[in-house]
Amino acid sequence: MGGLTPRQVSTGGKTQQLGISKRGDSYLRTLHIAGARAVIAKSQKTSWMQNLLQRRHCNVVVVALANKIARTVWAVLAKGAVFDFVKWNPIEPVTA
Repeated sequence: MGGLTPRQVSTGGKTQQLGISKRGDSYLRTLHIAGARAVIAKSQKTSWMQNLLQRRHCNVVVVALANKIARTVWAVLAKGAVFDFVKWNPIEPVTA
């Protein structure tokens, strides 16, 4: 997953997750961002997306969702596990 490896920094026992790295395959990164933009535009918004859209610009939310998708893909590939739809549900309806 060149360029999509989740970046993180840990110090003093605390781990901070960072954004998508700009190293590696820019085309793959572009595809993740395009996919995230399509999810935000066409699907029902999750409560996570709604809360973030209220606080941040739409482009920031798109990259945050692309980062979340990249982390999920990386975890599935790194662990060799089956994707758990219940644990990560991007189409959870908003209860407002």
